[in-house]
This record gives sequence, structure tokens and C-alpha cells, in this order.
Amino acid sequence: MRKKLIFICCLFLWKMAGAQELTSPDKNLHLQFAIQPNGVPTYALTYKGKDVIKPSRLGIELKADASFLDSFEVAGTKTVSFDETWQPVWGEVKEIRNQYNELEVNLHQRSTDRTLIVRFRLFNDGLGFRYEFPQQRHLAYFVIKEERTEFALAGDHKAFWLPGDYDTQEYSTVTSNLSEVRGKMKAAVTPNASQTVFSPTGLQTPLMMKSKDGLYINIHEAALIEYSALSLELDDKTFVLRSFLTPDAVGDKGYLQAPCKSPWRTVIVSDKAGDILTSKLIYNLNEPTKYKDPASWIKPVKYVGVWWEMITGKSTWAYTDIENVQLGVTDYTKTKPNGKHGANTAHVKKYIDFAAENGFDAVLVEGWNQGWEDWFGKTKDYVFDFLTPYPDFDVQELHRYAASKGVKIIMHHETSSSVRNYERHMDTAYRFMVNNGYNAVKSGYVGNIIPRGEHHYGQWLVNHYLYAVTRAAEYHIMVDAHESVHMTGLSRTYPNLIGQESARGTEYESFGGNNPDHTTILPFTRLIGGPMDYTPGIFQMKISAYNPENTSWVRSTLARQLALYVTMYSPLQMAADFPETYRKYMDAFQFIKDVAVDWDDTKVLEAEPGDYITIARKAKGRSSWFIGSTCDENGRVSKISFDYLDAGKKYIATIYSDKKDAHYEKNPQAYEIRKMVVTNKSTLSQQCAPGGGYAISVVEADDAAVKALKK
Repeated sequence: MRKKLIFICCLFLWKMAGAQELTSPDKNLHLQFAIQPNGVPTYALTYKGKDVIKPSRLGIELKADASFLDSFEVAGTKTVSFDETWQPVWGEVKEIRNQYNELEVNLHQRSTDRTLIVRFRLFNDGLGFRYEFPQQRHLAYFVIKEERTEFALAGDHKAFWLPGDYDTQEYSTVTSNLSEVRGKMKAAVTPNASQTVFSPTGLQTPLMMKSKDGLYINIHEAALIEYSALSLELDDKTFVLRSFLTPDAVGDKGYLQAPCKSPWRTVIVSDKAGDILTSKLIYNLNEPTKYKDPASWIKPVKYVGVWWEMITGKSTWAYTDIENVQLGVTDYTKTKPNGKHGANTAHVKKYIDFAAENGFDAVLVEGWNQGWEDWFGKTKDYVFDFLTPYPDFDVQELHRYAASKGVKIIMHHETSSSVRNYERHMDTAYRFMVNNGYNAVKSGYVGNIIPRGEHHYGQWLVNHYLYAVTRAAEYHIMVDAHESVHMTGLSRTYPNLIGQESARGTEYESFGGNNPDHTTILPFTRLIGGPMDYTPGIFQMKISAYNPENTSWVRSTLARQLALYVTMYSPLQMAADFPETYRKYMDAFQFIKDVAVDWDDTKVLEAEPGDYITIARKAKGRSSWFIGSTCDENGRVSKISFDYLDAGKKYIATIYSDKKDAHYEKNPQAYEIRKMVVTNKSTLSQQCAPGGGYAISVVEADDAAVKALKK
């Protein structure tokens, strides 16, 4: 009787504390919400009975105003279930299921007579929650001092992390326990064109972790709009992560006007690593596209470009060697060319020819416009006009020539982080693109932001990036943004945001190199929020072959470079190396020609963050599949099945693999190609070299093709 009375009393206290519970559709995830005795709202999350997030506080601290931190009581709740299937304009799968159970908690703050809504959505693959500020009598305009969301972890997890920074994600990922972050931070912070590290235990999102009891946990945000980007501050004693927003030039972290809402805070969780890679939770927390008939003008793109030659130092962006130029003043027709300018008409035509010969959609050209002589590090406001070409770049002739070959040219808008200048010229630049046949632009934000004191991931810049995308949409232009804020699934709403960099890409192979495990981690971190323009396809691993003064080298085998077209998902894929290099390896280059950039289905065949990833994807509207596998510096034997192929059909698999003596450091260009007949009952055991991998094209075949292969 006494035990029963205690249980009833505990239940009564739970109800009095405003406790609410929510379960995922498959019953594996369980959310608990409660109000503590001091009126502090908290939440907790479990997966299959294991703690994912222990009781953690929620709240927003305001500047010069009463904060949304305590004195709350539950004024009402509402639960709904939702289930839909939607089709992305482009993506890894043809259809995405959006199924969740939702809990809306209406909180009343007694001390201010204000209302705050916390909305939770629990999916089978994780949790999303956000703050909503309804229009009300005692709240109109307010300034965020700091968001006080917590993620109280259940232990000292293994983490794959980047140093917390307001201006760059272009760091190598560190793999360590959370307790080791402080000791490893100094070495993790490597030089960058613009960087602002905020704490010895600050971490960026997406943050990927693995618990000692086998849970894979990913923390990030979704639908980042009119708000500062999220970072995390780690308490390395308690393993509590606290939200840490990017400030503006005067230290404030957000200017809001009710009614408004925060981005979603997300926790993706599973006991299978592959489930993290296939999660569409981030996309599902974004709104459906706002565009009418987007598929008529938004198209996946495979391209080559005048780019790697500048990155390696073989060519230059600048037309001259003058160190001091002024737009509209410097007469480039009277200056001496440096003889190394890559974006000249004759040279670009060679890239157009190569693209046309090999079925590529477009050619990116960087360094075509005036101003590159002193574009970086001078904090120039009027640095580019995005309109005026150098004397050796004939816009009209290249427009005509590319069109005659059925090839598009991709525009390049490097802003040098002079954001005000870019917005000043944006509409004129977009009209120039339309008039000259460009339908895609690669934008860049290298260096410290102008206006001075603003950061790449602050609210002001977050608003700018989206402004650039939405203005581009009015001209039917696709955007590939570099050095911008991390992706948060906005490509669902704005599908002309076809790619971003926002991480350490292939260019760093020419700046000292990426770690061999780099591409086994990025799909678990950077790519959680959206596709990356990683620019793979490097076949010449020694940069000195192009520029004797550059001793950097690519930490990858050639076969692994092919695999990246499958494992590093993007609807915008570049073959980044030189045409003359590809012509030496046309048998291997065939895979880049064949591989799709848009997909109907995706299967994760093997995955362990930091070690290996093997993915199979089915080409959009075709029966063909493509497989890619990447591994770390240790090498491994990959074992996969073809059980996703249609039953009763035969396929020819072309396997591009490392040779037995291949090694990312000692023998990176050693590869072999073989063909075999496979069905849905076939399996494959494939050796991957250290820093290597393999790529496979799987094409449906008739009896005659199978017979010919056997002969």
C-alpha cells in the first residue's frame, strides 16, 4: 500500500510539474518534457531505452529585458501526428517520407505575463525542436543575448569535431573523446583567411558522436533563417553542450520581432551508422519549396573548370602583376599581362571543347573579371563590379562558342567578403548573367566580412546568403556558395541553392593536404545539412607536377577519387583536374563521364565514421546503379551485396579499384578496371588500399551483352 501511495505521489508531482511525453512513430524514441520547481523548462530523450539527452534546460536570455529562462508554467499543450511523402527537385532519393509526432507546449511566464511556445517533433530518426514567440502584448522587439539550450549527454562520447569558430569551417576534423577537446584545441586551430575561435571547448555543428554503448548521435540545426548560426560550448566535466550563437559587430546575437521563431535544434540518433547518412530529418524540418515549377530551370550539373590550375599555382586569377588597382581607373589595356592568366578566351574554349566531347553540362571560369590583383587582405569595399572582363576574356564570343557546343558557362562571383558591395551590384550582375547565357553562379566570401566586425555566421550574413539565393531565383539562377554558413536543409525550400562548400574541400589538397580519413567523416558531419561542392576527381596527386614550387600532395588513391562522386553527394559535381591529365587516364575517366548526379534511390552498404563508407545509388529515371567506397589510412576489405538490384535481371558491373600495391602515399595512381556479371544474389569482396577505395557502375544487360562479356 505504501509503495502504491509513493507511486501515486510521484505521478502527481510529475503532472504538477507540467510533464509531457512524446513517442516516435516507431516507438523507439521517447521524449519527456517537464517544468522544474523554479519554473525552468527541460527535456530529455531516450532511444530504445538508452539515454541520448539527459534532462536539459531550455530557454532564451534576452538583452536588457526579462529573459525566457524560468518562472514558467504550462498553459496548454497540443499533440498531432503527421505523415506525408514529398518529392525533392533533386536529391539522393526520389521520394522522402516526412512522418512525425508533434508536441506543442504553450508556456506562460508568470513574472512577465509573456508566452513562449516550444514545439517538439519526434521522427523515427531523431528529434527537432524550436522556440516560437507569438505576437503578444508584452513582447514585440527584442535582442538575444544568448540562447540557453542544453544537450546533456550521457557520457564521454567519441566525437568528430571542428573548433568552434564564427568565420570558418575549413578545419580538419578531430576525432577524440569529448574529454580530450580542450587538450587538442590548440593544434586543431590551423590558419585560415578569416577565423574567430571563441572558446577552448567550443564546437561546431553538425557534431557527430558515438557513445560507448553504440549509439550514433548527431546534433545540428535546421531551417536557419533570420537568426545567428548555432555553435556549442562543451562543459568537459559534465559533458553538457550549451548553445552558443554567433554575435554581431557589437556582441548581440540576434534582433527579433514577434511573431517569430528560432531554427530547429536537431538530434539525429540510431544504433546504425548508416541511418545517420540516410536521415532526411533536416530537410523535413524545412518548409516545402516556395518556387513554382522549379524543375523547369533547376537542373543538376556536372562540370569542369578553370580553377584547379589557379589553386595549384600553375595559373593566376589576376591578369597582371600590378599590386594596386582601382576599378574604373586602372586601364588594363595599357598594362602588361603576366602571361599566367587562366581565364583567357582561347584557354576557356579548350575547356568548353573538353566538356562537349565528354558530355559535361558546364564550364566554371574563375578570374575572368577585373580586380584580382589586390582582391584579398586589403579590406577593399569596391573590390569587384562582377561585370567588367579582363581584356583577354571575350564574354560575347565565349557565350556564342559555348552555346554552339551545347555547354553552359558557370559564373564566378568572388565577393572578397565585401558583402555590401555585392548587394550593391547583385541585380546588375544577375541581369548580366541572363543576357550572356549563364544560369548558375559560384559565389565566394573569402576573408573578413565588410561591414567590419560582422562574422560569416552571424544573423546579418545569414540574411544576406538567403537574400542572394532568393534574388537569384527571380532570374532563374542556381547558386553554389563558398565560405558561407553551414547548410541547414534550406535547399528543400530554395532548391536553386544547389550546392555549398562550407567545409574543407579538395582545394586544401594543394594547401598542405587533407587527412586520409577526411572523406569518411564529412558525410556524417557537413553533408547532414545539404550537398557539398567538394570538387573531386583529382588524378595527378603530386601538385609539383603542375607547379614545382608547390610540394603538397593529394591524400587519396585515384580509385578513391572516383568513389567520391557517389559518397560525397551533390547535384553539382566537378571533374576538377586538367583536361590534359584526364586524357592520360581515359579508361578511369569513363566512370566520371558515366556517373549520375541525380538519384532515385540510395543504399548505405557499409559505414563507420572516420573509417569507411560504401554507398550505392540508383540513377534518376534509369536502371543503372553506381557504387562508391572510401576508407581511411588503414585500408580494408569491403564486403557488399547487390541484393537491391531487380530480381531476375542481369547487370554488368564495371569495377574501378585500387591495385594490390596501391597506397595513397606510395603508389596513388595504381588502379585496375574489370568487369563482371552480377545479379541481386551476387556479393563482392574488394580490397581497398590505405587512403583508397573503389567505384562501380552497374548497368542492366541483355543476354547478348552478357555473352559478349563472357567471351
